[in-house]
Amino acid sequence: MNLTQEDWVSQYEADENAIILDVRTENECNEGIIANSVNIDIYEGQGFIAKLEALDKSKNYYVYCRSGARSAKACEIMQGLGFENTYNLLGGILEWNGDIV
Repeated sequence: MNLTQEDWVSQYEADENAIILDVRTENECNEGIIANSVNIDIYEGQGFIAKLEALDKSKNYYVYCRSGARSAKACEIMQGLGFENTYNLLGGILEWNGDIV
């Protein structure tokens, strides 16, 4: 599901079962991440799938990347793997107004 930044943040903050997933590269993450996010690089191919498979599918995943394209793809992949609740941040970190650490 694609969410605007406002909806993504308000839903995440109210969600006690939430995990933020950053699907960018390590170099991109070194430039700053959204606090408390877990990084799994979507460009790892099978490695990405394997790392997703190790995650708790009962959690709700708030996914972002640089612009929203890779995270949208990641959400599709996750749904195919049986994750029920994935939320894509429209506009990605490029349009993020919140804190970056």
